[in-house]
Amino acid sequence: MRQRESEGRPVRVGMYGAGAMARGFVAQVSALVPGMEVVAIANRTLQKAADAYGFAGRDGAVAVSNLAELDRAIAAGTPAITDDPSLLARSAGIDCLIDMTGAVNFGAARALEAIGEGKPLVLMNAEVDATVGPILHEKARRAGVLLTCCDGDQPGVELNLWRYVQGLGLTPRVLGNIKGLQDEYRTPTTQQGFAEQWNQDVTMVTSFADGSKVNFEQCIVANATGFTVAQRGMSRRVHQGHIDELTAAYDLEQLRELGGVVDFVIGAQPSPGVFCLAEMEDERHASYLALYKLGTGPLYSFYQPYHLCYLEAPMSVARAVLFGDAVGQPLGAPVVEVVAIAKRDLQVGDSLDSFGRYMTYGQAEKASVVRAEGLLPEGLAEGCRLKRAIAKDQPIHWSDVEAPSEQLAHQLYAEQLKMPLAP
Repeated sequence: MRQRESEGRPVRVGMYGAGAMARGFVAQVSALVPGMEVVAIANRTLQKAADAYGFAGRDGAVAVSNLAELDRAIAAGTPAITDDPSLLARSAGIDCLIDMTGAVNFGAARALEAIGEGKPLVLMNAEVDATVGPILHEKARRAGVLLTCCDGDQPGVELNLWRYVQGLGLTPRVLGNIKGLQDEYRTPTTQQGFAEQWNQDVTMVTSFADGSKVNFEQCIVANATGFTVAQRGMSRRVHQGHIDELTAAYDLEQLRELGGVVDFVIGAQPSPGVFCLAEMEDERHASYLALYKLGTGPLYSFYQPYHLCYLEAPMSVARAVLFGDAVGQPLGAPVVEVVAIAKRDLQVGDSLDSFGRYMTYGQAEKASVVRAEGLLPEGLAEGCRLKRAIAKDQPIHWSDVEAPSEQLAHQLYAEQLKMPLAP
């Protein structure tokens, strides 16, 4: 990156979204990342896009409405903002795209545009990746285009740790997320104060609190590693001690049989972070691991005590552009999906809202079970109209709803259903 900076040819990034994480990303890249520049921001509200540049100390952003205007702004070194997101993938002045929106239909459209134009795309959009990521990545592979999840988001941090642990010669058995709160019944009403305190989107904050977000995140990890879930929604284990103490909490034989699981723990330290529990199958190294204070096995604990979100995201862009390297991608067809569960009693005729709202929360489930039982993905619940009442905490099935099948994400999911699952 320093070489790119010295040569006057920075990696030029086009960004979708202008929320809290996006603002931080622009400020990080503008001030602290050599050889990289956010040249354009697409957002529904132009003022928010301009504010994101302003937060980074880059004033004078110009609104563009067509490709020629965008390319002229980039060539002139002027920050560009637009409410037409399709321009970014088409611009020759942009080297890489990053989606920081969390919107499923929007994210799917942007991914298809990136694939069509041959642009690498970094997804800080766990919701689209968990819902239709397998089919999008398959399309990208066929086109020779790189799609990847993101450093800084828990899936990326876990996958980096997973590779590190394998590099030591151990076999990862659990990949986990450390959470401070889990309450499936939180709503935007209960989370409004927290969202305002930290200048966050209340829907996103609610999806953290009700567990939908961690289920989306662990779904991405499962699909990138072949790991599964031991039960619907994962263990939801509460543990107030150190994460190292979890080495005794799992049945190693079950983990071996399953091939590894994704999970999360509530209340453990250090928080917030991620962890990997791994087995050293070569017994010659057991005494050395004990000497190095990792315990006596058979499971050993590795963790990172933080994930720094947008601060780490520029590394994903650099990896994609400079090395064609992905932080994480589905291996193929989904191994795990996230299904919609009723947050309260739902009535006939109700039109479901999105994740992080009032009506549903998401839980990770084996893809084979999702298909066998006809379960509705949480990322596709919005806009579905109920044909029968659903009791609180019960899963919602495709047969229970009239779905907006004309939407892009629904069409992609129908195509994804044709991908054969691994045996």
